[in-house]
Amino acid sequence: MTEEITAPTGRQRPPVREWPARELDGVRFDPVLADLMAEGPLTRVRLPYGRGWAWLATRHEDVRAITHDPRFGRAELTRREVTRMAPHFAPRAGSLAFADQPDHNRLRGAVASAFTVGAMQRLRPRAQELLDELVDDVVREGPPADLVGRVLEPFPIAVISEVMGVPAEDRERVHAWTRRIISTSGGAEAAERAKEGLYGWITGTVRARGRGAGADVYSLLATAVARGEIEEAEAIGLAGPLQIGGEAVTHNCGQILYLLLTRPELMRRMREDRPKARGLLLDELLRYVPHRSSVGLARIALEDVELHGTRIHAGEAVYVSYLAANRDPDVFPEPHRIDGGRDPNPHLSFGSGPHHCTGAVLARTQTELLIGTLLERLPGLRLAVPAQDVSWRRQTMLRGPLDLPCTW
Repeated sequence: MTEEITAPTGRQRPPVREWPARELDGVRFDPVLADLMAEGPLTRVRLPYGRGWAWLATRHEDVRAITHDPRFGRAELTRREVTRMAPHFAPRAGSLAFADQPDHNRLRGAVASAFTVGAMQRLRPRAQELLDELVDDVVREGPPADLVGRVLEPFPIAVISEVMGVPAEDRERVHAWTRRIISTSGGAEAAERAKEGLYGWITGTVRARGRGAGADVYSLLATAVARGEIEEAEAIGLAGPLQIGGEAVTHNCGQILYLLLTRPELMRRMREDRPKARGLLLDELLRYVPHRSSVGLARIALEDVELHGTRIHAGEAVYVSYLAANRDPDVFPEPHRIDGGRDPNPHLSFGSGPHHCTGAVLARTQTELLIGTLLERLPGLRLAVPAQDVSWRRQTMLRGPLDLPCTW
């Protein structure tokens, strides 16, 4: 279904395209998004939930421009409903995702020291130790093994728990909550119960840390609250998405491993000893994998903005697609081909602008460790089932294999 609307200026606007939730197996690029990219730099879409329609920007240059432009804000999303992919939507105070400047920098500053390059270098030996323990168990028990359940899920959980400061005895239930929150199955009621559980636990944890001098995120947040730099509600809202963010590594790495296991030429290249060759291919795979379903969070135009001769009016919702930007042929020649030597590779898989992923360095570190360690420790690694028999996640905002049965 499409809808023609004429702008107040008399200028004809593009039709509103329905963008339904799709269940896509493997690493298939969303055909609806591909059609929208072909229609022009700016299209209009209606997603399954929420109200109205929104602009969609798909070109790399425009995605970067919008995400860096303060005339497009997120805070307004907490006060109004827009068309969206998620059935449940309840923004919390303090969430970086919905903060505009100067609040964004104030909030991000409270936890920034936990996610610096230096912090990740200090974390790396401990992360390797946690990963080695998991792989040791896999090697000891022998093939076959589901690498998602045995390694790709527990490793990011363990690492983000170390960074956040989640006690070992609480990690499984925290993971159960975060998994439910990112799922689109079960409806709003199930998601709300999970959020109540997670945010209740976070509240108790921040309060219990007091003025602790620890370097973990919950201690940093408790200290910032004690100093009056942020409110307790902001600390709680800030912690939730960071805790949930660990899920993305599991699913991105699942897609990357699936590609390596089903395309021998990529596996051979990744096994090369040269670190630069591995790094280039890893960046290319991060660019290529469709890490999410549809789009993430919208922005609201705070004033009229002209883009490609189209006027986006104040108050209108705008989505950017990082997936589409990563396939822009003007930036990435032959964008639907995996080019292991692509250099430079300005992919936007970790976002762009002030809302660039807080944990990007952490995610990249974990991805390097996971892929490198599995290929080193399991030199004959291959799928234990035909590629078409791999199960893929359903009704979720983050795409990835449900399992990866492997042998070696």
